Amino acid sequence: PIIFLLAAIYFLVDAIFLTVAKPLGNWIAEHWITESLRVWIVSLSPYPALSLFALPLVILEPVKPIAAYLVGTGHIVTGLITLIVGEILKLVLVERLFSISRDKLISIPAFAWAYFKYCAAKDSVTSMEAWQVVRRWSVIAKYLIRSYALKLRAVQSLHRVNLQSR
Repeated sequence: PIIFLLAAIYFLVDAIFLTVAKPLGNWIAEHWITESLRVWIVSLSPYPALSLFALPLVILEPVKPIAAYLVGTGHIVTGLITLIVGEILKLVLVERLFSISRDKLISIPAFAWAYFKYCAAKDSVTSMEAWQVVRRWSVIAKYLIRSYALKLRAVQSLHRVNLQSR
């Protein structure tokens, strides 16, 4: 149960941040400055591509415990900012690198084995009823946050209009 809980929390945090990271990664991919970098990454053979893919994981995965330490020692805002920036950056980099070099990475037997085990574990966790409930709650929370933000913007706009008309 403890391992399941830790895995669920880990996947949940990544899923939450992926909702921001995916559009951001797509936006970055559309810009010309990344085209030459993409061409270089595509030109790499499988093992250098694996090294490049692992680099953001090795550098940015420790962000979670560092952020937890900061929050635990009373630096709540700094810890949360560290977590948010680190996770989004990690997910954007990993997602982009994986999408560019997926075929080369999958051609490495150990990577393919680990990737398919990861996919199986993720599918196992996400197919559980508890995960489905949490997923529904997250969709509801996202909807409520969006609707609250829209209402807040509308009130702020009305307030600005009222101040300008005086």
